[in-house]
Amino acid sequence: MQAYLKRRLLTLIPVILGVTTLVFLIIHLVPGDPVELMLGENARPGDVAAMRTQLGLDQPLWAQYLEFWGGLLKGDLGESITNRRPVAELIGSRLPNTMLLATCAMVVSLLIALPLGVFSALHQRRFLDFFSLGFSVLGISMPVFWLGPLLILVFAYHLSWFPVAGLDSWKHLVLPAVTMGFGLSAITTRMVRSSMIEVMNQDYIRTARAKGLPQRQVIWRHALKNVLIPVITIVGLQLGALFGGAIITEVVFSYPGVGRLLISGIKLRDYPLVQGTILVIALIYILVNLIVDIVYSRVDPRIRLQ
Repeated sequence: MQAYLKRRLLTLIPVILGVTTLVFLIIHLVPGDPVELMLGENARPGDVAAMRTQLGLDQPLWAQYLEFWGGLLKGDLGESITNRRPVAELIGSRLPNTMLLATCAMVVSLLIALPLGVFSALHQRRFLDFFSLGFSVLGISMPVFWLGPLLILVFAYHLSWFPVAGLDSWKHLVLPAVTMGFGLSAITTRMVRSSMIEVMNQDYIRTARAKGLPQRQVIWRHALKNVLIPVITIVGLQLGALFGGAIITEVVFSYPGVGRLLISGIKLRDYPLVQGTILVIALIYILVNLIVDIVYSRVDPRIRLQ
């Protein structure tokens, strides 16, 4: 297991280097001057030049890149141009909210997908199976920017069950978590269903039934464990994607998370803030994939041998 972890960690080094470089270059190639945006179109040239020097934007791109890496090695993501606060501090204040939202959305997804996918596989070509397939198609084709306002209109405006914006109580998490978890549950349901159908046709399931084990024990003790192997992979990828997909949801619900902070930085051409936010999201995605690989290897020891 230690050798497996060492190999995985070594493969992360070029990935992190590539992601960091790509984020830096993309942000600096985006049209627009953040200094002119901050000072306005009527700013004097001397003030613009002084601000560019203060922010280090007058240096060559390679010098800014080296300075960027120097800060990263010290754990410094720079200072926000608009807020005049450390980027790491701004992200640190919002990251727990985004992680909470992503976790709740994943819980919603699994609570829907696991039972629906299992029962759909056990009742093929019946009403529940057709309902599951229809639900999957609906969930996959329904965009977040449409589902979110729809839930707001029904459950916040007409029924007044849940609040719309902010994060003052658990009720503020319900609508954004359902919005994000609904689409994910559709994908996971199809994965659980197809995996369950394949597992139920295996010889060891027939043997378990031949021994006289109850159907519930055959399903939940023998079949579901092997169903979870591919499901872990898709759940890990979804969890990493949630941090990127949360951007739209956080904007729709005015949720105080990293995604909304990123949109604010893009609008204001705040280079350090955008760089730091995208970099943190990318690193979290990489970390989640590493954790998934570790969990995957614990569930299926053959992976470590390979």
